[in-house]
Amino acid sequence: GIPFESEAQLREKGSAKTPDVVLSCPIGIQVGSQWRQVGWIDSKALYGDLETHRQSVLPQAESYVHRFGPGMILYFFGHAPISLLGDAKGDLVIASWQLPDSFLWPTGAI
Repeated sequence: GIPFESEAQLREKGSAKTPDVVLSCPIGIQVGSQWRQVGWIDSKALYGDLETHRQSVLPQAESYVHRFGPGMILYFFGHAPISLLGDAKGDLVIASWQLPDSFLWPTGAI
């Protein structure tokens, strides 16, 4: 597995706002034909509609991008079309119950 720090561990270290998981070593996730780097994951037990995403989730995710680099939001109940959701200028992967098919592990294995 990949070592990570949980939200609770990050809070113990003094981080006020944290995603669910910060990976100790980023992974690559294939989105379409492009590989995107992911260093943290935050799950949302809701449907990612446009209003909620733009007004609540995206600002929160952008603060994580500033602290931890590119990451992924995982919506448990799906989301609006990706083309309509903001992706923090390319630093955010948005997924739902249908996770990306390919991951690039720190070892170089796919």
